[in-house]
Amino acid sequence: MVDLDALLGDFEAECADLELLVAPLASADWSTPTPAAGWNISHQIGHLAWTDEVAILAAADGSGFAHLLAEAAPKALTFVDEAAEAAATTPPPELLDRWRRGRTTLATALRAVPAGTKLPWFGPPMSAASMISARIMETWAHGQDVADALGVTRTPTARLRTVAHLGVRTRNFAYSVHGKTAPAEEFRVELTAPDSALWTWGPEDAAQRVSGSALDFCLLATQRRHRDDLALETVGADAADWLAIAQAFAGNTGEGRTAGQFA
Repeated sequence: MVDLDALLGDFEAECADLELLVAPLASADWSTPTPAAGWNISHQIGHLAWTDEVAILAAADGSGFAHLLAEAAPKALTFVDEAAEAAATTPPPELLDRWRRGRTTLATALRAVPAGTKLPWFGPPMSAASMISARIMETWAHGQDVADALGVTRTPTARLRTVAHLGVRTRNFAYSVHGKTAPAEEFRVELTAPDSALWTWGPEDAAQRVSGSALDFCLLATQRRHRDDLALETVGADAADWLAIAQAFAGNTGEGRTAGQFA
C-alpha cells in the first residue's frame, strides 16, 4: 500500500531543501544560468511553480486540464519553455511566493482525490501517489540544475528512492518515446542507497542487469549527467541500451548533458 501522506511529506521536504538554495539569493542572482540551455534559476523555479499549478488543475478540474492540453497540443515542443519564460519575468520574491503557495495547494488537492482515481497528465494518467511521486522527481531534478548553477553539492537522501523507482517504472515509456519496442523480459536493478542499503527491482535471476549508486541512476534517469560520467554497470546488451535512453519524465526526450560537463 502506497503511503500518500509519506510521499507528500517527502515532496515538501524536497521543496524545502531547494528553497534553502534559492530563498537567500539576491534578485540579480536568480538570473544565473543553469545547465539547461536558455534557463536561469528563475526559469527553473518558474517551471516548478507552473507544473505544480497544472497538477492542481489535473487533480481538481479535469475539464480545465483537458482544455489546457488541447491548447498546448499545437505547440507541444515549445509550450513548457514558453511557460517557464513567462514565469521567469516575475520578480523573484513574487515567484518564490507563487511556488510556495502552489505546492501547498497541490498537497491539499491530492489529499482530496478519491482512492483509485486516475488523474490526466501529459503522459499516461496516474494516481495521486504517482502524481506526487512525479513532482518529487521533477523538483529533485530541477533542484540539481539550480545546485549545479550555484556550484553546490547536495547531500543525497532517502527521497531518491522515489526518483529511482520512477526511473525503473518508466523503462517501457522511455522506449516508446524513442520509437522503440521495449524488451519483454524484466530487468534486475540493484542500487546502493545513500545509507548504503540496497534498493532492488525486478527478478533476482534476470539476465539483463543494472547496478550502481542510486544517486548516479537518478542523475541518469533525469538526464542531469551523461552516461559516461556515471559509475553504473550493466550486464546484457538490452540493459546497456536502456541506459542510453532512460528518462523518468513525461514529454519529449531532452538533450541531456554532455560528457565531462561537470568533471
